[in-house]
Amino acid sequence: MSVVALPLRRSHDVLGRLRTWRPLITVESLALWASLYFVLACNGPFWHSAFATGALAGASGALAAACLLVLVFALQAFLFCVLLHGPLAKPVLALLLLAGAAANHYARTYGIYFDTDMVRNVLHTDAREAGELLAWGLLPSLALHAGLPLLVLSRIRLRRRTPARAGLTCLGWLLALALVAAGSALGGFQDVSALMRNNRELRHLITPGNLVVAAATIARGDGAMQGLRRVLGGDAVLAARPPEARPRLLVLVIGETVRAQNWGLNGYARQTTPRLAASDAINFADVDACGTSTEVSLPCMFSPDGRDGYDKARLANSESLLHVLEHSGVHSTWRDNQSGCKGVCTGLAYESMHDTAAATCGAHECHDEVLLDGLDAAIDRWPGDQVIVLHQVGNHGPAYHRRAPERLRRFTPTCDTDDLGLCSRDQVVNSYDNAVLATDDLLADTIALLARRDDRDSALLYVSDHGESLGENGLYLHGLPYAIAPDTQKKVPMLAWLSPGMAVARHLDHACLRRRAHSPASHDDLFHSVLGLLEVRTALYDRRHDVFSECVA
Repeated sequence: MSVVALPLRRSHDVLGRLRTWRPLITVESLALWASLYFVLACNGPFWHSAFATGALAGASGALAAACLLVLVFALQAFLFCVLLHGPLAKPVLALLLLAGAAANHYARTYGIYFDTDMVRNVLHTDAREAGELLAWGLLPSLALHAGLPLLVLSRIRLRRRTPARAGLTCLGWLLALALVAAGSALGGFQDVSALMRNNRELRHLITPGNLVVAAATIARGDGAMQGLRRVLGGDAVLAARPPEARPRLLVLVIGETVRAQNWGLNGYARQTTPRLAASDAINFADVDACGTSTEVSLPCMFSPDGRDGYDKARLANSESLLHVLEHSGVHSTWRDNQSGCKGVCTGLAYESMHDTAAATCGAHECHDEVLLDGLDAAIDRWPGDQVIVLHQVGNHGPAYHRRAPERLRRFTPTCDTDDLGLCSRDQVVNSYDNAVLATDDLLADTIALLARRDDRDSALLYVSDHGESLGENGLYLHGLPYAIAPDTQKKVPMLAWLSPGMAVARHLDHACLRRRAHSPASHDDLFHSVLGLLEVRTALYDRRHDVFSECVA
């Protein structure tokens, strides 16, 4: 009896001590412990990437690694001292623990870098897209990296001080941490500065500093975005045409996450574009995206500024290509099966396919073929020249298996889960390629619809917004900083189709266009190519970026 009672009594004592354990510490001590925890437990991707550069190898590298450790610790502690104050200290730290654990999971699993654009993508993601990323695989990471710290945090009591004393103490700690950071930076200056200068993207892996800095940048930038919109193409007019000329119709299909490497028309080992291959569509084989995310690429491709002139705040306060067309008298309609037009169609006709009850819509989403529902009626609503944009959900990941209807699941076995880590790379690629088949199907059906109409001179332009990584070098999804992003995220498919009436009316030489399609192109060309094709006259037009211009007879 006594043999059993002794362990039970000890267990009872331990539990009792845990229930009464309520340490009293200062907010500065909390900041130091939090920084140490994050540096050691939630920054695995940063340390892995830093050591992978080879800059921390050898004896000098060991010293540099130690200095880098102290530097990151001091800078993060400095940040926590700034953020953690009064009664909000614990809630703010709890939020950072959860966000940091999630960021650590996605950086480790998919190779994601949380720069400003990536955090903006996360903040602007709708509930449907967010649900795909909140896979079950995230839960163990949250439990491991946030569960115990949150439990400890719930037991901690913070010492109360007068505001004056708290402020003076905080300033003292900030000064001390700044000195520690400066000393550690100087101690390994040559190696540490070279590492961070030559691998600037590494700073986007330091959690939670990356999240806080990005969120602050976005908040400051979004504040600057409030103002009068820049008017584009106020001088735009349509070129004169004979009275008997038919109205012109351009269907502009904006793809999502389709990469050039898996596009059948580009010579991919699999024929993922069989119906387009049998058509007379013109494929552009070498096309660069403006960015590696929709948040960047979509506004950029509808702007005259191009990639080199890209400025988020400027574009947010500016009209787009569609507004230029409206100024000229060309009506535009945006039909969306994704998460909106990112400001490109503000104030213009807009239709969301998520509001439809079409048979092509399931429990989670509508397949892209829903974009054709009512398209004929939409065309008939406007008697003059018009542009209709079809914005696809396309190959948006990680739920590639949801993007293709059952009849187009030709490549098997597939990855039938939102958690790519549970599937082999072959399964992931199979699901992705089936989704490309769905885009091929949509484009072929759209071309067939336009070809049946003899009341318009019609054209179709298709371009994807960015590409995707499918496991190459351990990377998945998209959104890497452009400077280090692989071509799989930057090279996209693009094609054009012209009705016989449009080709004749615009005096376009098909053979010439096919030759031109082998030359490099980019998102920078979309703005000017649309203006040129529809003969919209404006000072914004740049013939050098019009892919049709050199083929006008």
